[in-house]
Amino acid sequence: MNQQGAVAPSSSRNRIVQLEDVRVRFGADTDAFLALDRTSLTVEAGDFVAMVGPSGCGKSTILKLVAGLLRPSEGVVFVAGREIGAERIGIGMAFQNPTMLPWLSIRQNVMLPLKIVEPYSSTYRAHKNTLFRDRVEALLEKVGLGGFGDHRPWQLSGGMLQRANLCRALIHEPKLLMLDEPFGALDQFTREELWSILQDLWIDQRPTVFLVTHDLREAAFLANRILVMSSRPGRVTEDRKVDFARPRTIDTTYEKEFTDLTHGLRSLIVAAKQKEKVKS
Repeated sequence: MNQQGAVAPSSSRNRIVQLEDVRVRFGADTDAFLALDRTSLTVEAGDFVAMVGPSGCGKSTILKLVAGLLRPSEGVVFVAGREIGAERIGIGMAFQNPTMLPWLSIRQNVMLPLKIVEPYSSTYRAHKNTLFRDRVEALLEKVGLGGFGDHRPWQLSGGMLQRANLCRALIHEPKLLMLDEPFGALDQFTREELWSILQDLWIDQRPTVFLVTHDLREAAFLANRILVMSSRPGRVTEDRKVDFARPRTIDTTYEKEFTDLTHGLRSLIVAAKQKEKVKS
């Protein structure tokens, strides 16, 4: 592995994420297993990348590598041109369960990153009731939660909480947004509504987005690129470009090109699962 603090080659400095021949092993000795095998990928600044594949194929492992929550066993992970851990960049994260602190209002929950992330934290006390409050209210309005800032989390539905969760992930204008099945627990109609909201937020702020999802329609609706992963040990087997014009609508999902794409992705994942059964 390269020395911590290594800088990516100058030709790749405009890439937000770069994995070079990365492997991840868990456990030790006879209990060890290879979760991710020799994976290389690059993501340009402002791109929207979705990762799909069978359960346990390493999608969330890649998210943890990029977020700095996990170290590769082999290979190197560069984020914003430097090896992970050498230099922090703004990262926003949202997961399937939008965990909110129940004793805080929705506004206060959304504002939390401004309280702990530089350069905002140093001026938090001075701006929390003025500039930062206005920023939160504007973002809540964009996702359809205008007027709900003073509510407590238990007063909102699951879909409303996930909207607030997206606001919290984006409030500090991160360069990199990590989404792990953020809409998986919601009903179909709420999911589709939130796809459009997330698309609008991405068009407006243009963070680099990594989305892990099992929903192929969701991946094709939201992403510019879709990475398909094999069964464990996971690796990227397909990198599909998604060229549908934006803004995309639910009607887009019924067009032949869209359904052809999702059916093709499904075939790749089914084939990966069949290979896994043969191995076992």
